[in-house]
Amino acid sequence: MIGTFTFENLPCRVVFGSGTLASAKAEIERLGGKRALVLTTPQQEAQGKSLGEALGPLYAGIFPGATMHTPVDVTERALAAMKACEADCVVSLGGGSTTGLGKALALRTGINQLCIPTTYAGSEMTPIVGQTEHGLKTTVRDAAVLPETVIYDVDLTLTLPASLAATSGINAIAHAVEALYARDTNPVTSLMAEEGIRALARALPVIAAKSDDREARTEALYGAWLCGVCLGTVGMALHHKLCHTLGGTFDLPHAETHTVVLPHALAYNAPTVPDAMARISRAINASDASQGLYDLAKRLGAKLALRDIGMPESGIDKAADLAVTNAYWNPRPLERGAIRDLIARAWAGEPPVTIKAAA
Repeated sequence: MIGTFTFENLPCRVVFGSGTLASAKAEIERLGGKRALVLTTPQQEAQGKSLGEALGPLYAGIFPGATMHTPVDVTERALAAMKACEADCVVSLGGGSTTGLGKALALRTGINQLCIPTTYAGSEMTPIVGQTEHGLKTTVRDAAVLPETVIYDVDLTLTLPASLAATSGINAIAHAVEALYARDTNPVTSLMAEEGIRALARALPVIAAKSDDREARTEALYGAWLCGVCLGTVGMALHHKLCHTLGGTFDLPHAETHTVVLPHALAYNAPTVPDAMARISRAINASDASQGLYDLAKRLGAKLALRDIGMPESGIDKAADLAVTNAYWNPRPLERGAIRDLIARAWAGEPPVTIKAAA
């Protein structure tokens, strides 16, 4: 039976397909942009410059300094670059780091963003930006942060290494997993969540076996878009809080952290969310959702332990303390002991264990 629910559709234009990068100039003009600053990471600077050439007279310059966790000092340097070239809009070409920088600039200045993702991060679909200062990551939710237009071009993801596709894809799955048991979950978002998980779980093993499989790359990008919509539409819970805490505190790589933590966070919540567990199991074709996601990551050759991506063992207790501070919603009450055990298992790379909630 369908009960009462609220569904908010976010105002974002999406251009999806192959070769859609060619529409960037027209999309900037559609937004009324005259001088576009292209944003990239240092690794994607060459790609950014060739996009700039294609933009012709609309190209105001490039800022190739985007980096993980959106540090405030990087945003300030990008603001100075924006002013210096008199940009009236930004084009973010890249993954979550580049998208995050574009959002941070939009939050401060209100400028329009054209976002062109090259990974499956999903951040381009959300009005949320996480920023780091003095080793602490804080999150802001504001309509000004949502990109006006997103161009999904499958061609740009064909060169995403299979190992990055794996962790980026599981990071996207995490958004949909938590959307299924969000406090403000609704039937529309849940449809997108289950379909997004299914598309990625089907596509990622094909990409791992044959990196340039265009059909699988298309399905993965479609799945990532759906998962991104989930992330932008409903609230998240324990998994995202843990990943923010771990990533910001120990400077761990974002997608890899999500990949390691997801099966464990899901196992923690499992006893209280049987419906979500059933939908996830169905989507990934596994009898147990948590174990199925762990097995998927293993099959894709992703790292399964936080210790293998840079977290010190001494950080387990600190992370557990941080995870239970600043009250946030979760379907199961936060129990420090059980959360510490969860983090310890994720640190060691052990399979997830479902622990019954304390009576």
